[in-house]
Formats: sequence, C-alpha cells, structure tokens
Amino acid sequence: MSISDGPPVISTARLRLRAPILDDAPRIADLANDPDVARMTTRMPHPYGLSDAEAFLQACESRDMAREHIFALEHDEAGLVGMLGFHPDDEGRVELGYWLGRPYWGRGLATEAAGAALAWAGEGWRRRYLVAGHFADNPASGQVLCKTGFLYTGEVVPRHSLARGEAAPTRMMVWLA
Repeated sequence: MSISDGPPVISTARLRLRAPILDDAPRIADLANDPDVARMTTRMPHPYGLSDAEAFLQACESRDMAREHIFALEHDEAGLVGMLGFHPDDEGRVELGYWLGRPYWGRGLATEAAGAALAWAGEGWRRRYLVAGHFADNPASGQVLCKTGFLYTGEVVPRHSLARGEAAPTRMMVWLA
C-alpha cells in the first residue's frame, strides 16, 4: 500500500487499526479521562473531556501521512479501546506512542496492535528505524515494546507529561526493521 492510497486499515485476530473519525470523540474522551491512562502519556491532559477529543481528532485530519499516522484501535466486540500513532519527534525521528483504556489493560491488545502497526510501518510505510519511550514507572509498556522488537538504548531522559504536570524519567528504545 502506498501513502497515496489513503489511511491504511490493519486487521489482527481481535483488532482493526483504522483512521480515527470524529464520531470516536465521545468514546476517546470516556477512556482517556482516567488519570492512570493520561499520566502514562506525554501529550494527554487530565481531566480529558469531549472538547479535548474533538480537538485531537481535528488535528488528525490535517496530519501529513508521509510523516505521521494515527490509528484508532477497534476491538471486534468492545469497539474503540485505545489509540496508536507514529509521530515525528523534535529530532526528526518517528516515534511510536499508544494508549489503551483501563478496562483493556493486561489482555495483550497493546502488543497485538503495536506488532501489527510495526509490521505495516516496515513493509507498507518503508520505515527502517523508529523510536519509542516509556515512563520508568510503567514497566508494562516496556514489556509491550520489547515483545514487538524494540531494544533499550540505555538512555533515560526526562519527558514532560501534561497529565502529571511535570517531567518523568523515560526509558528510550529503538526498533530496526
């Protein structure tokens, strides 16, 4: 699939990764308005309301798909359960980020989604090098990244979290196709 074909849709055993749409706003707001979800992200404020979700989705519509992709994670039975994105960072690298609503933690969904998205990124988007990071107090996210092929760089950097209102130590990782 080429970028000009439009946003990709990726299917797994339990999930469909698709472009987010404005109709997703209420569900995103509901799942994201959990302090334990928001505090594990850099860009998500808390509280997180419907207007935050709508602004996020409007920004998604204007992204440059040659540089950035954002996926709604849709479960076969539960509907939207989280989000995953490949975003350019301040150094020009592409960084993987994701979150799941709390009811869906511990079910292997993040690993399933990230694995499928990374396969697409390598094959369909032709990326050979990606970065990711997880807050040091979120080892579960580190396990997801390790299971999907990321390796620790040994670098721990402070990254600001909007929900925390401060920086938190972040363990940096790299993925090579």
